[in-house]
Amino acid sequence: MTGIAYADFVDTDYQPAPEELVCDFAIEPASGLSMEDAAGRVASESSNGTWAALAVGEDFTDVGATAFEIGDGTIRVAYPETLFEFGNMPQVLSCVAGNIMGMKAVDSIRLQDCSWPADLATSFPGPQFGSAVKETFLDAGDRPALATVPKPKVGLSTKRHAEIGYEAWTGGIDLLKDDENLTDQSFNSFADRVTESFEMRDRAQDETGDRKDYLVNITADVETMKERADFVADQGGNFVMVDVITTGWGAVQSVREHTEKRGLAIHAHRAMHAAFDRLSHHGVSMRVLAQIARLTGVDHIHTGTANLGKLENEDTAGINEWLQSDLHGMNDVLPVASGGLHPGTVEPLLDALGTDLIVQAGGGIHGHPDGTHAGAKALRQAVDAYMAGESVTDAGESHEELGRALDEWGAETPI
Repeated sequence: MTGIAYADFVDTDYQPAPEELVCDFAIEPASGLSMEDAAGRVASESSNGTWAALAVGEDFTDVGATAFEIGDGTIRVAYPETLFEFGNMPQVLSCVAGNIMGMKAVDSIRLQDCSWPADLATSFPGPQFGSAVKETFLDAGDRPALATVPKPKVGLSTKRHAEIGYEAWTGGIDLLKDDENLTDQSFNSFADRVTESFEMRDRAQDETGDRKDYLVNITADVETMKERADFVADQGGNFVMVDVITTGWGAVQSVREHTEKRGLAIHAHRAMHAAFDRLSHHGVSMRVLAQIARLTGVDHIHTGTANLGKLENEDTAGINEWLQSDLHGMNDVLPVASGGLHPGTVEPLLDALGTDLIVQAGGGIHGHPDGTHAGAKALRQAVDAYMAGESVTDAGESHEELGRALDEWGAETPI
């Protein structure tokens, strides 16, 4: 008989095996507990321990985690692969980000990072297309792809929504995008919006000679999302959008399996992410959420604006680098910069994040003094100037739409 207690989950001499999942946590132990005490409780609760010392016999598989590195406010925990059901992200997260988030043994705990072993990582499908969507479905080439959400983001009629899409597409935008709040409401029904918007998309393609597309929000229960994805594909669309946090990762996995049958890319919106990642000392980091999104198979995901826009961000550049790094041969993910962007922020944004991304502007297009079409032209002019090595400010002197945007907003976004 072997006893199992909290101390059995701590071994600072332990060397994780290559097949183990290693998670980095920031923790603040509860009053009266040392870092080692808290580390043992974290490793125990997230694997096969409990509050009472147990005695086990031979009819037992040891799937206990090991806290092997304890620092000043940080710990690292290694998890054996046999703890997990491969290809089941909800089960994985129930282990490494489950009950431990509510333990009294820690005043706060944050899952900061994960190192994904090959067998576990490749049990998930990963992105179907990744950054290749810029060439596969669009004519973005080496420049950033450009997207916009019609504004006001909800409340527009179907007719006006489609008209705004046409104005933006013909102004130089590649992608129309639904807002995360817009699905199938009475003022703008899903089927009518998709049908009318793709009619306008086709008209814009004919007039410009460039491929255009539409990021259609299919967020709902799983069966409805599948039906909506089929409807988008039948209308000639190449993308669907899913609010990945609010739908849940199991639902994302189901959508990923279904969209592969239809050849559709998945645009992931991260609505509600800040409920997990905004506090620097508790929750789950955006870096980890982005990792999960890549594994479960999204093709692009919003990651922030390097603090140039209206929303709080973590290490946007570092997250983007991870999304586009090699991960056991898995396709990469195209990052999306969004939230308070406009032509005047293009130069510092691309300096900070590079050009292999999607730049999405809403108010920074539709709020242009001369309307949506001029706003779309201004954003495209700013990006084209950057790609040509020209100062965006200088380009504004020779491009009326860009000049007007710079006069209106300068290079900052009001909070």
